[in-house]
This record gives sequence, C-alpha cells and structure tokens, in this order.
Amino acid sequence: MSDTTNAEPPNPTRAMDALEMAALVAEGKTATGLSRATSEDYAALAKLDALGMRHKLDRVVMGEDPEGGLDALLALGALDSLFPEVQAMVGFGDGEWRHKDVWKHTKQVVRQAVPRLEVRWASLFHDIGKVKTRSISPDGKVHFFGHAEVGTRMFDKLDRRLALFSPEPALKSTVSFLVLHHLRANQYEPSWTDSAVRRFTRELGLHLDDLLCLARADITTKRPEKKKKGLSQISELAERIRVLAEEDAKLPPLPTGVGDEIMRAFGLKPSRLVGDIKRALEKAIESGEIDGRMPNEAYVEIVRANKSRFGIPES
Repeated sequence: MSDTTNAEPPNPTRAMDALEMAALVAEGKTATGLSRATSEDYAALAKLDALGMRHKLDRVVMGEDPEGGLDALLALGALDSLFPEVQAMVGFGDGEWRHKDVWKHTKQVVRQAVPRLEVRWASLFHDIGKVKTRSISPDGKVHFFGHAEVGTRMFDKLDRRLALFSPEPALKSTVSFLVLHHLRANQYEPSWTDSAVRRFTRELGLHLDDLLCLARADITTKRPEKKKKGLSQISELAERIRVLAEEDAKLPPLPTGVGDEIMRAFGLKPSRLVGDIKRALEKAIESGEIDGRMPNEAYVEIVRANKSRFGIPES
C-alpha cells in the first residue's frame, strides 16, 4: 500500500491563480511566474467557486489574444482538468490520416469570432465532436459525420460535470444551439429558394446573427480565393435574409384572393368562418408552421387536409 499521508491537499487558490495568469495572457498583459495546478486543485475550485472559475475563463475566451490564453490553459493543466473534450483536439490531425489540425483551427475560430460571450464559447466547443466521429472512406478521405450532434451532447455532459454554464440558462442554451447548428450557414447555396431562406431564418430564430458570426469565424482556410468565396456566400445569405424580411414586412402573409378561393372550394358564403380560416392560416404562417405568400391553391389544400382544424364541416 502506498503512503499518501504526506500527499499535498488540493489547493483551489493555486488553480485560481493559474486561471488568472491565463486570463492575463489572453488580455495581452504580462503574466509572470506561470505555475501549473493539479487536477485536484481545479476540481476543488470547481466545487468551491464555479462562478469565479467561469469568470476567469470568460476573460480567456474574450481576450484580444485568446489563442495565447488557450495555450496557457493547456500549459497550466487547466485544459486537461476542466475540458478534456477540448484537450483531445490537441494534435488531432497528425499521424497516418492527416487533416486540418483541429486544435489550431479551433483557436483561430475563437480569435476570429466576434467578441460576444456566446459566440466565443461556441467557437471553442464547435468541433469537439470531431474526435469521436472521424472516419476514413475507401478513397482515403476523412469525414466527421454527425460531429455537430455528438459535440452538442458532449457540451451538455461537460456542463453537467462542471456546472459552469447552468447558472446562466440563456447562455448555456445559446452555446448548445450554436454547436448543434454551426454547419448550417456554411451549407448555403445561391440556388436556395426564397422559401428555403425564410425557413432557415425561422428555424434559427433569435440565434440567427450569432450563427452567421460563428459561420464567418469558422472559415480558416489559407487559400485566399476559397476564403473569399466562403465569406461572400455567407454575406449573400445575410443580404437575402434582410431583403426578404423587408419584403415580408410590407406584404400581407396571405396572397390576394385566397378567401375567394376557399369559398369556391368549399361552397362557403362570405361569413365569419371565412375570416376565421384566414386568421388561422396567418397564425400558422407566423409560427413558421407553413410558408407565407404561396399560391392560393396551396392554402386551399392545407385547409382541405385539415378540415376540422379550420372549422369546415365534413361532407
């Protein structure tokens, strides 16, 4: 049996000092006497003052030199102790199956991201699922199928372990949402229809601007033309979203004449029921259940398929 009587007890102050040093590095300030803390030190600090720990880490990701701050976390033992999911990305990309170094890419994304807490944290965690999802196709290409979904589950598990984000449900929800959907804006093609752009906008909701910012930051290619094309497509998507929003604000959600078409299709006379049907359709458009400004026939078919919902007697 090993003798542990002289083992040094966990020292949360040492862990807090180490995080302060990393924060200073990220902020471009002089940090001297960098001292590595132990996993036990960080664990003790997480139990004692998780909120204080989060504030130090916020300064790291929000600093003017987050790459330096993240490297300091790595050197001080904080990354492995607090975020082993992130630590696993260090060096991931080397070896027999070479691909973009995920750790270097991640640090660059954090640096390129707008200095908003939600976007910076999502930048740090957006690719953590790649380590668990790498696969090699027969032609030798590297894939990371489903890494956004896996990464989201890993982030949620990470927070259950440390409770760093749980005290701020809105922040936790936004980071999780951005990790899950971080690929979507970069999948945009000019061939998307207006309906597809509107649907994308509805599904992203209040997270739309954060997601577009993360998508821009996620372009780290060293090829100027490829980077220019990627940024241009995101800008084009943002512009289409803006223009469609302006158009939709001016136009009624239902096309002219839909009431007449509904009356003709179901043998109705001008009545309160027709108004109720139109209002129910407008509400479904507003909630994102159906698209607005479709042809009249489309709304007639929606009503026909849901007669009881719209108050149409079964014939």
